[in-house]
Amino acid sequence: QVQLVESGGGLVQPGGSLRLSCAVSGSIRSIYVMSWYRQAPGKQRELVASITISDSTNYQDSVKGRFTISRDNTKNTVFLQMSSLKPEDTAVYYCNGMIRVNILSRPETYWGQGTQVTVSS
Repeated sequence: QVQLVESGGGLVQPGGSLRLSCAVSGSIRSIYVMSWYRQAPGKQRELVASITISDSTNYQDSVKGRFTISRDNTKNTVFLQMSSLKPEDTAVYYCNGMIRVNILSRPETYWGQGTQVTVSS
C-alpha cells in the first residue's frame, strides 16, 4: 500500500522559511510527477509546484523565485523549500504523486494527509 507522509509544516513569521518533506513508502515500481498543492480556508486546492521524474519543474506564478521543489529519488522523497513567506501562503499543503506500483498497473495519483503552514506575526 502506497503512503505519502508530509512533514515540516508549522508557524513562521512573514519573511521566514520552511522546508516541507514528503516521503513515499510502500511497494513502488516508479514515481513519476510529484507535486505540492495547497488549500487555504474557503478556497479551492491549487497546484503550487511540480517536478517530473527527469527533474523538470513547474511553479505557480505567485511562488516563483520564493519556493523550490526538489526530489531525492534514492529516498522516494520530495521537498518544498519555501522562503520569503507571506501571510497569503498560509494553507494546508498536500503532497501528490503519480505512482506506478508494478509493471502491470497504470500510474495512479496518491495524496498525503496534508501539513499546516501558517505565516503570521
